[in-house]
Amino acid sequence: MTGHDRQWDLNRLNFEGRWCGTSRWYERDADGLLDLSSPVAVIEDTCYAISFSDPDTGLWDGSGLRFVPDGRRRLPLARATYNSGGQCWQFRGAAGQSSLVLDSRQPRFGHEVNLFRGRSRSMLVLLYAPATDLSWRLQSLGVVPFRCSLAAEPDPARPAASDWRALLAEQEGWPGELERLEPQRWPAADPEPQPCDPFRSRQFSGNGISVDPSACITAGFADGLICSLPEVLPQGAFALQVGCRLDADHFQQVSFHYDSQQRLTAWELRRFRRP
Repeated sequence: MTGHDRQWDLNRLNFEGRWCGTSRWYERDADGLLDLSSPVAVIEDTCYAISFSDPDTGLWDGSGLRFVPDGRRRLPLARATYNSGGQCWQFRGAAGQSSLVLDSRQPRFGHEVNLFRGRSRSMLVLLYAPATDLSWRLQSLGVVPFRCSLAAEPDPARPAASDWRALLAEQEGWPGELERLEPQRWPAADPEPQPCDPFRSRQFSGNGISVDPSACITAGFADGLICSLPEVLPQGAFALQVGCRLDADHFQQVSFHYDSQQRLTAWELRRFRRP
């Protein structure tokens, strides 16, 4: 099995299902203000139906989409052409797609993050856009607590993260394991988990050492989703942090690392568990 094949197989394992939920979008207004406590758009019937007719072929059928005419789109899926640009990334139980470099020729810089447990899928989308001073500023953020409608029984609700400070404080010191992926270097087998430092709330909400903590936005949302992001992307290296409390005893954190040339160097997945 090649690394490409393993990424395709994880794509099928993670995403196959009929995922439905209410999407909430938080966007910067005409005055330049971004309020992450009150969505500007709520779409009750967002649904991503992802099916595979055979091991090599599938279909992505989305409705209730925010930035697509009529809110609908259908895309064919195929092993041969999957992830030709290298933006998609797959761990077992965590997956998404990412801009690989901050490119002034592009209209946006963004990420989609999905964190799975059972038949639950918590999705966060974050989009940066160029500002008038040539910097890049967080423009939109979307949250969807998906559940698979094909599941025999619904999964229990995930803990809310509206009080993110209390949630992060509760996790202080939890032990964890680390998995790492690098763009275009797809392993043929899942990365072997490695021990990592215990969870530290200041490290998450302060966005590490790459960005001044005072310049970061940290916010919690439905379905246990939390993020800590620079509101304006710095000129040099930076990191983005997205996490999810999957249940009372498990927290997953995805870190996106960009180097001094503002190119993505790694996706890191940390799985923390209550001792």
